[in-house]
Amino acid sequence: MRPLRFIGDSLDVLRELPEEVKDEIGFALERVQRGKTPENAKPLKGIATGVLEIVSDLRGDTFRAVYTVKFPKAVYVLHVFQKKSKRGIATPKREMKLVERRLAQVVELERPKKI
Repeated sequence: MRPLRFIGDSLDVLRELPEEVKDEIGFALERVQRGKTPENAKPLKGIATGVLEIVSDLRGDTFRAVYTVKFPKAVYVLHVFQKKSKRGIATPKREMKLVERRLAQVVELERPKKI
């Protein structure tokens, strides 16, 4: 089972979500750790290959957890948030920019160190 690593405030945000959402996202992330793709996961469009999002709906609210499986050492959770946009289904640009910055952080973390 691959370890799970949270980037930025992702774990803190996840802990603040409603219990039902935490359970659903947690179950899905455990499947990812075991090399499976959860039913409620889909590729995040507009970002690099290997970046996916788990979607959880609760009483008309939508919550998302964005993660990457691009790196063999761990599954990285890049961002967790509540989608508040009422226009369309696209992920807001502000959220996408944060995902891009955090993915760049992970790329740096995973880069082999020069000796």
